[in-house]
Amino acid sequence: MAAELAAAGDWLAVPGVVCLWIAVLIRAPAALRSPEQRGLWLAVATAAAAMTLNLPAVVTYAMSREPSYAHTVGLVRNLIGVLSAGAVLYFVAAATRGRRLQLASWAGTVVWFAVLITLDSTAPEHGTHTIPPAGGPVPSLAYWLVLISAHLIANTVCVFVCWRYGRRSESRALALGLRLFGLGTALAWAFWFAYLLKALFGSTWALPALPLLMNLHGLLRAAAILVPTVFALRRTLADAATAWRLWPLWRDLVQAVPYVVLTEPRTGRLLELLRPPVPRNLLVYRKVIETRDAILILGEYVTPGLPELARGHVAGTGVPEQRRTAAALACVLKEARRAKLAGPPGQPPRGPGLDLPAVMRTSAEGGDLEDEARFLVDVAQAYASPTAAAFAPATRTA
Repeated sequence: MAAELAAAGDWLAVPGVVCLWIAVLIRAPAALRSPEQRGLWLAVATAAAAMTLNLPAVVTYAMSREPSYAHTVGLVRNLIGVLSAGAVLYFVAAATRGRRLQLASWAGTVVWFAVLITLDSTAPEHGTHTIPPAGGPVPSLAYWLVLISAHLIANTVCVFVCWRYGRRSESRALALGLRLFGLGTALAWAFWFAYLLKALFGSTWALPALPLLMNLHGLLRAAAILVPTVFALRRTLADAATAWRLWPLWRDLVQAVPYVVLTEPRTGRLLELLRPPVPRNLLVYRKVIETRDAILILGEYVTPGLPELARGHVAGTGVPEQRRTAAALACVLKEARRAKLAGPPGQPPRGPGLDLPAVMRTSAEGGDLEDEARFLVDVAQAYASPTAAAFAPATRTA
C-alpha cells in the first residue's frame, strides 16, 4: 500500500505542477489588477515554483551535480515555500481586512527568511536540504522546525478563515473558491505535520503519502483560483445562448423600429456573437433593452381587442399554461409589426398601447434583467412557432 501511494504521488507530480502554472498564468491579469486577489495569486504562484523545484526529475538532476548546486536548489525551494506561506497569511489578512495581520505576514516572512538563512549558513557543510527516512535532518533540526512552523502557522490560520468565510459567503463562486483553497491548504498542513512528526520523533509511517498530499494540494489550489474564470466562462456561454435565442425576435422587431438600436447591428446571427457590436458582457443587456423598447413602441400599433384574440388563439392550440403569456405576446407582436411596416411614416398610435410592465409582472417573478431575458427567450421561441404563424385575427387594421 505504501508503494502504491508513493507511486501515485510521483505520477501526479508533473500534472499538478502544470495545472498550477496554467492557473497562475490565466489568473495573472486579473490578480495584478485587483489588490484583493494578489495575495491568493502570489500564494499559488510561489507554491507552483516550490513544487517545480521539488519535482523528482529536478531533485535527481540537482543531486547529480556538485553538493553546492544541490544545496542552493534546496535552500531556494525552502525560501520560496516560506514566501508562499507568507502570501497565504497576506491573503487571509486581505480577506478579513486585517491591516495588522497584513503587516505581520510580511514581517514574519522577513524574520523566517533571516532565521533560515542564518541557520543554513552556520550549519556544517551539507548538500540538499532533507529529512531522510533514516538519520537526522539536514542541515539541522532547528532549521526544519523553523521552516515547518512557518507552514503550519500560515496553513492553520488559512484553513480556519476559508472554512469560516466559505460558509458565510452569499457568492457561490467565492464560497467554492474558499472551500477548494481551504481543502488544499489542509492537505499541505497534513504534509508539514507529518514532517514535524518525522523531525521530532522519527515517525515514518506517513512518508509514502506525502507526495500525493502535496500534489493534490496543488491541484486544489489551482482549481480554487480558476473558480472565477470558470464562473465567468459559464456566464459568457449562458449569455451567448440567450443572445442567440433572442436574435430572430430582436431582428424582426428592430427592422420595424430601427431607431431603438444603439449601435449598427451585424449582418448575421453568428457574426453577432463572434464580433458583438457592444462589449460582450453587455450583449444580452442591449438585446433585452432594445427588444423591450421595440415592444413598447409596437404596442402603439396594437388594436383594441387584439390581445384578447391572441390569448384565445393560444389557449385553443394546447400551449402549456405557463407559456401562454409569452405565446400571446408573440402573436400580438407579429400583428403589431405588420401594422407598423404597412402604415405610413409618422402614423399616430392606433390603440391604447401595450402595457409591457404589466405583462412582465405576470410572467417573470421579480422583473429583473435575468427574469426579463428568460421571458423574452420564451417570446422568441413562441414567435417562431407554428402557433404564432397561424394567428390570423378576423379583424385587421387598415
